[in-house]
Amino acid sequence: CLLTSEKNSDDVSGLACHQSSGSEEDDKEDSIWEPQKKVPKNRKQPAAKESKQKQGRRVKKNIPQTDAVSKDLAVKEELTSPIAIVDASLEEKNHKLHATKTLKTAAKKPKNSVQRAKKKLKVDEEISQASPLEGGNSNMEIPSTSTTWEDVCKKEESEDDFTFGQSPLKRMKTEACPQGKPVRFPDGASSIKEEVEMSWDIVQASAARVPVLSERTNIELWVCANIIRLFNDDNTIPFIIRYRKELVNNLDADSLREVRQTLDELRAVAKKVHSTIQKIKKEGKMSDCLLKALLNCKTFEELEHVSAPYKTGSKGTKAQRAKQLGLEGAARILLENPGQLNLLSYVKPGVKGLSELKDIETGIQHILADMIAKDKDTLNFIRDLCQHRYICIQSSLAKVSSKKVNEKDVGKFQLYQNFSCNIRNIHHHQILAINRGENLKILTVKVNISDGVKNEFCRWCLQNRWRPRGFARPELMQILRNSLDDSFKRLIVPLLCREFRAKLTSDAEKQSVMMFGQNLRQLLLTSPVPGRTLMGVDPGYKHGCKLAIISPTSQILHTDVVYLHCGQGFREAEKIKRLLLDFNCSTVVIGNGTACRETEAYFADLITRNYFAPLDVVYW
Repeated sequence: CLLTSEKNSDDVSGLACHQSSGSEEDDKEDSIWEPQKKVPKNRKQPAAKESKQKQGRRVKKNIPQTDAVSKDLAVKEELTSPIAIVDASLEEKNHKLHATKTLKTAAKKPKNSVQRAKKKLKVDEEISQASPLEGGNSNMEIPSTSTTWEDVCKKEESEDDFTFGQSPLKRMKTEACPQGKPVRFPDGASSIKEEVEMSWDIVQASAARVPVLSERTNIELWVCANIIRLFNDDNTIPFIIRYRKELVNNLDADSLREVRQTLDELRAVAKKVHSTIQKIKKEGKMSDCLLKALLNCKTFEELEHVSAPYKTGSKGTKAQRAKQLGLEGAARILLENPGQLNLLSYVKPGVKGLSELKDIETGIQHILADMIAKDKDTLNFIRDLCQHRYICIQSSLAKVSSKKVNEKDVGKFQLYQNFSCNIRNIHHHQILAINRGENLKILTVKVNISDGVKNEFCRWCLQNRWRPRGFARPELMQILRNSLDDSFKRLIVPLLCREFRAKLTSDAEKQSVMMFGQNLRQLLLTSPVPGRTLMGVDPGYKHGCKLAIISPTSQILHTDVVYLHCGQGFREAEKIKRLLLDFNCSTVVIGNGTACRETEAYFADLITRNYFAPLDVVYW
C-alpha cells in the first residue's frame, strides 16, 4: 500500500509539474505573441494536436493505476484533445478568453492607428471563421467593429457650397449669387413656354410678339422671366424676398404681388380665349379675321367685346345678318376699289334687307362698323387719344321707388347724386363709393367722352386707316362716315367705358389694400415704451442684423444694417455707439430669431464694459 501510494504521489507530482511547465510556456508565448506567426487564418494546428494526442495516450496508460483524483486530473488534461469531448461550455469559455487576450495584446502592440485597424480586421476574420465551429451555422452574420469600408471613407459635401433639401433649380452655389447683385438664370432656363399660345407673349420679346408682363409692370424682361420661373417652382413671396432677392433685382413684396396678380390675369385671359375659340369652332362660325381678333385680346373686356356676337343663344349682330345676305363683298369693294362698286346690282325686291337701296347701304354700314370696332390699330389709337383728352365719370340718383331702397342708404350717397369728375383726378375712395351706390341701385354711373374725341377719331380714320384706295363717289363716302359714327357710338364707346371702369375699380381696390396696410403698420409700430427712443435689432448671420431707430411718436428715424457675427464686431460697435449717441437712444430691443442669442451676448458684453457711456443702455 505504501509503495502504491508513493507511486501515485509521484505520478500526481509529475502531472502537476507538467501542467505548471505548460502554463509557463503559455505565458511566455502570450508575452511574445506575434499575430502573423501565432494566429494564422486557419484555426487548425496539426502540430499541437499531435502533441496533445501523445499526452492523452500517456495518460490513458496510467489510468488503471490511478485513483479518482488522478482520473479527474487526466480528464481535465484531455479537454483540449479532439478525441475526448467532455463539456462544450468549458470549450466556449476558453475560446472567449483566448479572443479577449488576442484583443488586449493587439491593442498594446501596434503604435499607430493603421496597424491597430489592420489587427482588428484580422481578429474579426478569426471570429467569423471560428463561429461555424462553435454553433454549426455558417450563415451567421457578425457585426463589424471597424469604421472603414474597403479602406475608403465617404466624403461629405461642404455645407457652405450647396443648399440641401431643395429642388434642382434652387440647388445653386452661393458664390453665383453675391449679395446685392442681380443674377439671371442660365440661357436654357430663361425660355419659358406657356400652356396657351397667343399673338402676344407674357415674357419673351420677339419681332411678332410683345412682352405684355414687362410692359404692364415696367419691370425688366429678365427679372420677369426669373419671377415666373420662381413662381412656377411654388416659391412664396416671403421666401423669394428673403433668399432669392438677387434673382428679382431686389424687388419688394408689393411689386412681386403685383407681378403675380398680372401674371394670373394674363394666363386666365389666354385660357378664356382658347376656350372661346373652341366653342366658336364647334358652331362653325370661325373665320380668319375672328381668330386673329381673339388671339389679340389681352383683357377680359376685349374678349367680351369680340366674342359677344358669337355667344350661343344670341340673335347675332347686325353685321352678321348683313353678311348672311351677301353684302360683305360690297363692303370690301368700297374700301379696296370703290370705283367698281354698283349698289343697284345687290337690290332684290323679294328679299328682306335687299328690297331697297337704303337697306343695302345700311347693311354695308353695319359690316364696316364691325370691322372698324375690331381692328387692333384703331383700338390702340382711340385708347392713346383718350389718355390725353378730357373724360369724366358722372353719377346721379337713380329713378327707383322708395319701397325698394332704404332712405338711410340714400342719405349716405348724397354727395354723389350729382357728381362729375375727371377720371384722372378722381380719388380712389370716391370710385368705391360710386360702385357701392350702383350695386345698391341708388346711383346710375356713366363715362362721358367728349365730342372732340369723336371728331378727331373720325378724321384720323378717313385720312389714314380706313381711307379708300381709290376715288369714291360722295354717296359711298357718306356710307363710310356713317359707319365711323355708328362704330364709335354703338361699339367703341361701350368698350372704352367698360375698360375705364374696370381700370378705376382695380386701382381703387389696390389702393384700399395699401391704405389698410399703412394704417396697420402705424398701429403695429406704436411704441410699447412711451416716451423713449428705441433701437430695434433683427438678428441675422449672412445678411447682417437690421437696425431701426423709432422715435417716441412711432416715426422711423433711421435704418441700417450691421454685421456683428462676421469678424467685424469691433468696427460695428463703433457704428452702433454713434447711432445711439446721435439719436439719444438708451433702449435696445432684440428680436427673437436666428442669431438672437449671439446678438444678445454681444450687446450684454458691450453694456457690462460700459462701452456706450455716458448713455445707460439697456436691452430687451
